[in-house]
Order: sequence, then structure tokens, then C-alpha cells
Amino acid sequence: MYLGLDLGTSGVKALIIDGAQKVIATATGALEVSRPHSGWSEQDPAHWIRATEEALAALKASHGEALAAVKGIGLSGQMHGATLLDAADEPLRPCILWNDTRSHEEAAALDADPRFRKITGNIVFPGFTAPKLAWMKRNEPEIFAATKKVLLPKDFLRLWLTGEHISEMSDSAGTAWLDVEKRRWSPELLAATELDESHMPRLVEGTEKAGTLRAALAERWGMGTDVTVAGGAGDNAASACGAGTVKPGAAFVSLGTSGVLFAANGAYLPNPESAVHTFCHALPDTWHQMGVILSATDSLNWLAGITGAKPGDLTGELGDALKAPSSVTFLPYLSGERTPHNDAVIRGSLVGLAHQSDRAALTQAVVEGVAFAFRDSLEALKAAGTELARVTAIGGGSRSSYWLKAIATALELPVDVPAEGDFGAAFGAARLGLIAAEGADPLSVCTPPAVSITVEPDAALTSAYAGAYRRYRDLYPAIRGVSS
Repeated sequence: MYLGLDLGTSGVKALIIDGAQKVIATATGALEVSRPHSGWSEQDPAHWIRATEEALAALKASHGEALAAVKGIGLSGQMHGATLLDAADEPLRPCILWNDTRSHEEAAALDADPRFRKITGNIVFPGFTAPKLAWMKRNEPEIFAATKKVLLPKDFLRLWLTGEHISEMSDSAGTAWLDVEKRRWSPELLAATELDESHMPRLVEGTEKAGTLRAALAERWGMGTDVTVAGGAGDNAASACGAGTVKPGAAFVSLGTSGVLFAANGAYLPNPESAVHTFCHALPDTWHQMGVILSATDSLNWLAGITGAKPGDLTGELGDALKAPSSVTFLPYLSGERTPHNDAVIRGSLVGLAHQSDRAALTQAVVEGVAFAFRDSLEALKAAGTELARVTAIGGGSRSSYWLKAIATALELPVDVPAEGDFGAAFGAARLGLIAAEGADPLSVCTPPAVSITVEPDAALTSAYAGAYRRYRDLYPAIRGVSS
């Protein structure tokens, strides 16, 4: 048996798989976010431990024999969080999370230093870890001075599980301190925030052993005395391991609250100017690129809120057959946009409204607008040298067949829909636990799921969709002027 632990923003998910990768049991422990000031987002690391304890206690109660047979544990987690520890490995303050924007000035200052984009291959976003430490130096200098180790959230869990200060490449790539091509900490970038490698955890690959479960915890949960803890992965890379998106050219489109177009690469292919994330993958000698949409299904949820209808009812009104693009254009920038604009100020817009623009017309515009936002990410990936032949759909929005048809036609790529199953971050983490414990071949473990159906682009509408995408793309400069 193998255990995946995924430390998310709203909870910790624990998942057990057997040697055939069948899901045996899952359990969760809840988390809450503290927002003491506008733009702040924090969590107490002690709450991560409590939530993990809750999830594992539930597994022990329901599937104690399976938990006792666990040989490997993989970790996944929310990225970018700054967990600051003193000399006794005690947290000095609550962790500053990925969606905290207080360090926007510090991020801009670091990004203006050309070394950061050159070495990391990425823009320095406010959510990344390095600007958070620059903010600490400026605003909480006593805590900054007392900081002996900086850990990412899942790696604080590892410290509790194993007693080891270890991280891995995919999560560390989101700190703005990693030399992403060479897969090592950059002394130059650390020095730019007045830190050095002594403040950082040791680095391993996500498939490697990164500690052994402490005996006291093994006894508490009824587990063995030699349980391997794998390096693991950041949440998106772990999801990619779960969905089998690990070989060069493999890709998934995640249609969740936010949207992600994720592509695995066999080489380092940075393109920071397009706001594409270029990170190390969880597997050795593998990288990935990621375009991010901040409001994907959240855009439909917004429309549902103002119309008083359920999101599923809205898309249901569109029917099953894909329609020609609407005369209404929706830009889904409800909370700014990441790829390709890196624009926190821009806001969404509906353009082309007329008397006949009923609720269904607005729904169609929202669905198409999100599909075109994914096309923006695809164009950014292409500019970085990544060509895709097809994508796999994951996330709650993938249950809408109309939306999948719109995405396939907008991207001009077939979209594979997996058969039923759990292919998320906890599943991917469990796969990494299996690989580390057994020394298994990563590519033979991280295989794609069976495909239920493939949604092909609608050949009769690809030209019309291409024209509508050009209209969508050309609206950004005008809308930006209004928003700012």
C-alpha cells in the first residue's frame, strides 16, 4: 500500500492505493485561511499537522489494515508558501500563502533585476516565496533575522513526519530562488534577498527517497518501522503525475475554479515574457510549462450568482450541439489575469450586448471566453517552443460536454476525457510514494488513465472560432485602458 498526502488550501487529503494503483480509501482534514488584512492570506502550520492527524485517524478507523501495510508516502501541496522556522524548527509566524498579495512591490523590485528571469525562467509574481521574504525583511525585521530555515508547506509536513529539511524540484521552482534549468538553489538569487543556502532545505527529485517516517508516528497510526517518504511534488506537478502528464508533449487542461493548461517538457523552455510558468517537473530531467487562468469555472459561477440559476442549468440551456460563436464577447478577467498578461488590475467585460442578448447568449459568451483564455495559454506555450497534439480534461468543469467542445474547437486539439476515477494531486503523490519505496520506473507508474471519450474540434466551426478568438484577443488593450 502507498499513501498520498495533499496539503491544499482548504484541507489535507489522504489517499491510499494498492500495488495495482487502485484507490483503497480516502479521508480529509479541514483547513481555514486567515485574512487579517486586505490582500493577506495566512495559515498556522500547526493546523496542517492537525488536519493531517484528522485525515489519518479517519483512515486508521475505517481502513486500519490498509494503513498498516503502507510502505511509501508521497507528499503534495499548495505551492509558494513561506514557512519560517527558528533554530528549534518552530514556526516564527503564520505561513504566508500562495494567494497573498502583500509583497507586490517587492515582487516588482525583484523582477526588475534581470537575474531572476534569466536564472528562474519566470516572472517574479507576488505569490512566489522570495518576495515574501523581502517583505519580511522590510516589515518584520526581527522575524526575518530569527529565520533559520524557509520551508514550503508540504515540506513542513515532511519535517514533522521525518525530522528532515528536504524539498524537491517542482515545488522549489516556484520560490524564485531555484536555478530551474540546473535544478539547484541559486546562491546569487538567495543573496539578493539576503539569504544563503543554509536557509534552504536539501533538494531531491520528487521520485527519490526524502526521509523515513518517524517511529512515534508509525506507532500511532499502526504502520511499519521503515516507511519511505518520497520527495513528492507541488500540487500541479502532482496532479500531472496522477493524470499521466509526464512525457514530453503530454498535456492537460484543468477546468476548475481557476484554469490551467499544463504541458510536460523534456527540456527547459522558458518564456517569462508571456507569463507562462516554467518549472521543474516531479520526475528527473523533466520540466513543465503552465498557463494559468484566474477565473475559469468561477466565471460561470459569477454568472450563476447574478442570474439566480445553477451553473449546470446554465450550460444545459445551450444544448448539446456546439453553436457558432456568439456576437457577445466575454473577457474572464474577474480578478485579473495571469497568462499571458500578468495583469492584476484588468477586470472582466462583456462586449457586444444587444436587446436579444438573453441568458443563454451570456452563458455561451462566458463558456467561449474561458475557452479563448485557454487558447491564449496555448499560444504562449507555442511561443516557448511547445507543440501539443491533444490534451486531457480534468476538473469539475470537464463534466460539461458543451464546454469541452468549445475548448477543443478553440484550441483546435482533441480533448480526451478520462474514465471515472481520482487523478488528482493526492493520487499523484501516492504514485510518487510507490516509486520511491519500490525503486519503480516513473514512466511505468505515472501512466495516463483510460479514456472514456475524445472530444474532437468541430471542423465546421474552427474558422469561425478562430475569428472570434482574434476579436477576443484584440479587445484586451481597450479593456485594459478602462480597467486601469
